[in-house]
Amino acid sequence: MKKILLLAALALPAAACADMTPTQQRALTGTAGGAGIGAIAGAIGGNAGLGAAAGAGAGLVGGLIFDQARRSQDAAFQQGFAAGQQRR
Repeated sequence: MKKILLLAALALPAAACADMTPTQQRALTGTAGGAGIGAIAGAIGGNAGLGAAAGAGAGLVGGLIFDQARRSQDAAFQQGFAAGQQRR
C-alpha cells in the first residue's frame, strides 16, 4: 500500500505538468525549487515561511530568465538550421 501511495505521489506532479508550456514548466520548477531552498535557509535563520516566500520569488524570476535564454538559444538554432538548408 505504501508503494502505491509513493508511486501516486511521484506520478501526480508529472501528470499535472503534461499540459503546461515549457515556459510554465520552467517557471513552476524555479518557483518550487526556490521555495524549498528558501524554506531550508529560512528555517536556519528562524523564519521558514519568509524564506520560502523569498525563495519562491527568486526562483520564479530565475526560471523565467532561464526560459528567455533557452528560447533565444532555440531561435538562434532554428535560424542557423534554416540558413544551412537554404545553402544546399
